[in-house]
Amino acid sequence: MTAVGPAGAADPAGAVGPRRADALRRFSFNQATAQHWPLPEVVAGCVEAGVPGIGLWREPVAAHGLARAAGLVRDAGLAVTSLCRGGFFTADDWRDDNLRAVEEAAALGAPVLVLVSGGLPPGSRDVDDARRRVADAIAELAPHAAAAGVTLAIEPLHPMFCADRCVVSTLGQALDIAERFDPGVVGVVVDAYHVWWDDTVYAQIARAGARIAAFQVCDWVTPLPEGVLLGRALPGDGCIELRRLREAVDAAGYTGPVEVEVFSAEVWARPGREVLDASLAGYLRHVA
Repeated sequence: MTAVGPAGAADPAGAVGPRRADALRRFSFNQATAQHWPLPEVVAGCVEAGVPGIGLWREPVAAHGLARAAGLVRDAGLAVTSLCRGGFFTADDWRDDNLRAVEEAAALGAPVLVLVSGGLPPGSRDVDDARRRVADAIAELAPHAAAAGVTLAIEPLHPMFCADRCVVSTLGQALDIAERFDPGVVGVVVDAYHVWWDDTVYAQIARAGARIAAFQVCDWVTPLPEGVLLGRALPGDGCIELRRLREAVDAAGYTGPVEVEVFSAEVWARPGREVLDASLAGYLRHVA
């Protein structure tokens, strides 16, 4: 029997068999959502749950071993939908680190390397200059990414992260940089957590079109925890119109994966498989 939601409409979370498989065909589980779940167990859990894609992070991949991680995911039949992250262009070794990140993405078969640009340089208050540095750095990396077959995806972060994590604060700012390059080489990330508040976001999604390289979902809850970084929730547990955003990226021509990516101490404290199941349920009910 198909589950029915509060409004009486059929609830995709109750789907079974072919209908469920079709609803899940774009779903990707970003491994950061289950922060403490070892990579082999994440992969096994995704396979058991019928999940087709996984988003990977460089640190746990390095801990497992790049070649071993690539083989593990490949042998499991999972698609690597993205690798997080490159960027942080104010670091002294930003160039070498980002070139390594491009190589790692290619080795994993990840079509997208997510870039978080970094905040203001030490001692600086010049945000305009910091954004120019981001554009210059991406221009330097773009030929290497093109040669590796990896798309550099600029992720704007909510303005509260501007000083220390990301001077690219809106989708419009990310597109101002990305539009200088071929869309197959430099695109943007639409992350619901970071863009939902912006009154221009739907116009900017339409503007982005083929430059949408990744779409990530979670939810926004208040009060934000101390440090604010871990203020995310599973889809459906907060206030974001997730389906509206998904419909907007679809209308812009995006047909790629939809990653559930959550940073939350409360979520991380739960068993990994429980988190995956809850992510699937929230995705099916509130996004798909």
